[in-house]
Amino acid sequence: VQLQASGGGLVQAGDSLRLSCVASGRTFSSYAVGWFRQAPGKEREFVAARSRSAITYYADSVKGRFTLFRDNTKNMVYLRMNSLKPEDTAVYYCAADRSTDWGPPKSDSYEYDFWGQGTLVTVSS
Repeated sequence: VQLQASGGGLVQAGDSLRLSCVASGRTFSSYAVGWFRQAPGKEREFVAARSRSAITYYADSVKGRFTLFRDNTKNMVYLRMNSLKPEDTAVYYCAADRSTDWGPPKSDSYEYDFWGQGTLVTVSS
């Protein structure tokens, strides 16, 4: 599976963006997915994840502002980001987990097998 993220850009605080992640491979619809981000000088951190059972978790810092959704007919995963803040500035990565468990969404990056190349989101104040 190959993932390609897009949709980043430069926006002002309070604006919205929708990130997209397109996946190759017919089995993608059965994978759990996640979004992570890495700000300059910081470690990669969890943003949102959806399990195989369609349960979605969000980091506390984005809860209520970000929404993860997917369209399996198009092999797409999206991250809708509203009310953006300067602290949301980061490179955002989509990821997919090919494991077959039906557990809760995974927030540890090591649990994911496939990664997109990242898309930069810059939020100005």
